[in-house]
Order: sequence, then C-alpha cells, then structure tokens
Amino acid sequence: MKLGLGTAQFGSDYGISNHFGICPRSQVSEILSLAKDAGIRDIDTAAAYGISEDMLGRLLPTDHGFRVITKIETCDDAEAFEAAFAHSLRRLRQNHVHALLLHQAEDLLRPEGASLWKKIRELQDRGFVKEIGVSTRTPDEIDRLLGEYDIDMVQVPINVFDQRLLHGGQLSRLKERNIKVHARSVFLQGLLLMDPCDLYPALDMARDPLSLFRQMVEDASLTPLQAALGFVHNLPEIDCAFVGAATAAQFREILDTASSRLNEDFETEPLAVDDERILNPATWPQCLVHHKLRVTG
Repeated sequence: MKLGLGTAQFGSDYGISNHFGICPRSQVSEILSLAKDAGIRDIDTAAAYGISEDMLGRLLPTDHGFRVITKIETCDDAEAFEAAFAHSLRRLRQNHVHALLLHQAEDLLRPEGASLWKKIRELQDRGFVKEIGVSTRTPDEIDRLLGEYDIDMVQVPINVFDQRLLHGGQLSRLKERNIKVHARSVFLQGLLLMDPCDLYPALDMARDPLSLFRQMVEDASLTPLQAALGFVHNLPEIDCAFVGAATAAQFREILDTASSRLNEDFETEPLAVDDERILNPATWPQCLVHHKLRVTG
C-alpha cells in the first residue's frame, strides 16, 4: 500500500479533531516537501476543499512530479461540469491533472449520469486527465456503478470502524475489474485518534466503539495511529491510502508510522461498526460545525 497526501486541511477546517484550523501556507510548503522526500506521488484535492486547489496552485512548482487528483462537485449538466473542471485547472495552475473524479457518486446514478460520464470520457480523450472515476460513500453505490460504468479509479471510505466494503466483497470485485482503489477516511476525520473522554455529547454513539478500539490498541502495545494505518496497510486491495494533516509535525508522525502492520492476532472484526451515524460524517450533528467540517470526503 502506498500513502497519498490528502489536502482538505489546506483549504478548510477539516476534521473533528483539528484544533489548528486551515493549514498555514508555510506548513503546507513543509508538508509538500516532506511528501516529496518520502516518495509520495499522489495528491488528492477537490473543488469543495475551500482554498486547497488555489493553495496547491501557488505552491507547487512546474516540475513538481506529483500526480494530482481532483474532484468536482455536483453540476446541473455536462457543460457546467466542464466549466467547473476548467476552473479547477486554473486554480491549480495546471494544464492537466492525473485523475478527475466525481465527488458525489449519485451524480452518475441519476438519469443524466450517462451524459455526464460521456463528458468526462471526452475530457480524458482530449488529454486533460489520464484516469477518471468517482468518490463513493456506500457499498450500494459501488455495486450500482460497477453494473453501469467502466471506471478507472474509485475513492472509498474505509477504516477500522468502516469495514463494509471488506465484508460485502466490494473490494474484491473492484480489484477483479482492475480498478484502482484509493482509501479515504482512514482516520474517520480524526475520530479514531481521539480520546473517548474528549468526544462531544453529540457523538456519544461513538463512545463505546472508540473505547473498545482504544482498549484493544493499548492491550496490543500500539498507538491509535499505528492501528488505524496498520488496518488499511493490511488490505491488499488498497492501492493508495490518503492521509492529511493540519501541521507538518502531524504529517511527520504519520510518515514515521506509515509502515505499520497489524499482527495476525490483532482481531479487527470486533471493531466493525454498522451505525451510519458514526461511519458517515455527513450525518454528524450540525452542532459540530464549530470545526467547519467538510464532510463530503
């Protein structure tokens, strides 16, 4: 498994455990330098990540060597989508990007989805992107997409709590189709790295699963970061796992832990959660907007 750099924190106060706010320009520069030195090639951003695209456009040199992946939000039609993509390219100060994803899988599952996909294919044929795909939220979205579209890449939420794609067989089916699988929400927006005592009352439903996770981690002489990364690292179907940080110090810690694997005797099955209120940050109560969460992944 390779690590990729997620950039939500570069443009918004992303993450329930983010107490630093938007990552300052100096910290972004340092994180990009650390990523390059660590051999990270993939950078994930999105039009919805506040000023993230603009920040990358200002700081990435012409010969940066990264493979930039961006995601476009819902648009009314194919032409509006192309205009939104052109705007992203201008903000990124790039003539092309490595991959272009739809940020919302349901856009392809609507009646106008076929015309939208045709436009994305056209952008690929014209050389603006090398690979195309979609960011998904649920196993059902993947099942439906596989039946209708020939996609190159899919971005999926998966972590030690969210094991739905593993148990439902979607990860295996994606690899059978030779589709690149990129993991997001590896830390569940930082929830997995929090102390259960620090949870907001509005997320009380996550207290017991988080307490169990913390106890199992301690019993195995691991840190929550090691366990969270190790779980994804142990999944052979994952081609790249995107991780983000609000500071360079946080990113260094992640890089230092990147090779973590879980021992076979560490049972992750008891940690699987099926409560949508925990797994999907889009359902988290509005009282958490204190952190200005970008919950679309």
